[in-house]
Amino acid sequence: MSIDEARSAIVRGEIRPLELVIALFERIDALEERVGAYVSLTRENALSRARQAEDDLKQNAGKALTGIPLAIKDNICTEGIKTTCSSKILENFIPPYESSVTQRLKSEGYILIGKTNLDEFAMGSSTENSAFGLTKNPWDFERVPGGSSGGSAAAVASDECIAALGSDTGGSIRQPAAFCGVVGLKPTYGRVSRYGLVAFASSLDQIGPITKNVRDSAILMNIISGHDPYDSTSADMPASDFTSGLGQEIKGLKIGIPKEYFIEGLDKEVENSVKEAIKKLESLGGIPVEISLPHTEYAVAAYYILATSEASSNLARYDGVKYGLRSDGEDLIDMYMRTRDEGFGAEVKRRIILGTYALSSGYYDAYYKKAQQVRTLIKEDFEKAFENVDVIVTPTTPTPAFKIGEKIEDPLQMYLTDIFTLSVNLAGVPGISIPCGFTSRNLPVGLQIIGKHFDEESILKVAYAYEQATDWHKKKPNI
Repeated sequence: MSIDEARSAIVRGEIRPLELVIALFERIDALEERVGAYVSLTRENALSRARQAEDDLKQNAGKALTGIPLAIKDNICTEGIKTTCSSKILENFIPPYESSVTQRLKSEGYILIGKTNLDEFAMGSSTENSAFGLTKNPWDFERVPGGSSGGSAAAVASDECIAALGSDTGGSIRQPAAFCGVVGLKPTYGRVSRYGLVAFASSLDQIGPITKNVRDSAILMNIISGHDPYDSTSADMPASDFTSGLGQEIKGLKIGIPKEYFIEGLDKEVENSVKEAIKKLESLGGIPVEISLPHTEYAVAAYYILATSEASSNLARYDGVKYGLRSDGEDLIDMYMRTRDEGFGAEVKRRIILGTYALSSGYYDAYYKKAQQVRTLIKEDFEKAFENVDVIVTPTTPTPAFKIGEKIEDPLQMYLTDIFTLSVNLAGVPGISIPCGFTSRNLPVGLQIIGKHFDEESILKVAYAYEQATDWHKKKPNI
């Protein structure tokens, strides 16, 4: 069931919240050994909340998500429930407070089913960097689900939850959504509060929904978005109803097609699926317009300097003193070094080293400052393009899901898998990935729709129009 379907069935009395939660845990018990979507399950908590939901419904106190079980990426703080970031350094960390997004979900009656696996501290594109095991792609267990929100995407794709939240720093919602054949939305930077999201790169991170269809993404956006005084980067914008534009015509809408995204190295089957999707949008009344985003080629380099620099700063707090893992040492410095050596995985260490180098004396201007200047140029590329078009359409990823272990030894090849998603984070604009086809190996292909700042309504409208005109979102992995 989708959120919309489950909510309707609960309201009509066709299914009870407790029945829904029990059914989901039965599904998880049957599949989780093969999928590995979760770091932890909140079974007792979920059953207790389901009983509370039933009492609320009897008293006509039901809300938008009463009785709806959702999964939360394990870098989003949940009060009293372990939040590990899939890292040994936070293996036993239990937050004393609730993140703003989960507090908003709580106020609408959601049921937390479990915390999902991710690349450690959200650093990765395959969910192979978790300290707590692999997550596998439900469409092919030999392939990755994408990352870093691979656990959330795999849980949604395999029906181990109704929907989930992920976080997106350079494509970490959209890329796994594409690999797993589900819908993933990265909101405009500042649209959704980051309070309670464990920071990777603070100027890039955004929380967003991973769902089975576009309407569910809009429903969750209605709940999690909005100004938050606890987050200094939260935009003080009026609340939107993101479902209001769903079902509207897209006739006359100008759809930008950036030539820089259809390049050598783009998988032929991915390219064909995306071009067919563009034709479908044209048949629905959209007007394709070729555009240029000339600084796209510098996005990967700029992103990995900025993201690693911010990671170096943010992860300095894990020193064995305040909270988290503490290793024994001969003195204070030795304790610091042993804690960080034993607590962090290889990819996290790599990014801390890269970021510390880029910020170091003598290199700051050559690397970090230059990357910030390139970021401004990329942002200006989007602003210029949006003077002539309403949305931009691209492939979400250059290839379908790759095999487990295929890129883990070659960090540069792994980083390049995010080439089509990084620019969206650097510019701070919203983007959504929706299913638009399958390869000959029955692997999902994702279509990315990018919008203007704070114009999630347009990308949701276009995504919904395409989804309703096709059946790709209805396909399920045979597991």
